[in-house]
Amino acid sequence: MAWYRWDGQDLILDCHLQPKASRDEFAGLHGERLKIRLTAPPVEGKANAHLLAFLAAAFAVSKSQVSLESGQQSRQKRVRIRQPQRLPAELGLTVEPP
Repeated sequence: MAWYRWDGQDLILDCHLQPKASRDEFAGLHGERLKIRLTAPPVEGKANAHLLAFLAAAFAVSKSQVSLESGQQSRQKRVRIRQPQRLPAELGLTVEPP
């Protein structure tokens, strides 16, 4: 299983979140999930909100185009990015053929 897949023009990411890190960054793979380190603490939805903002900036979309599909209370999350405008080079993503 891949840590990402295309659903039409939307990108679905399976992520493993590490809150309270020293900086925000993509950190390779954690099993079959993309590991993302965030500076936000895992309290009152702060890490989730920070994750959505981080991904919106990384994929050059508005925050409203990034949504949490599963994993609200877990480190294991599934995120949908609607029509990403940029694919971060460090992730090595490939665009699905039309």
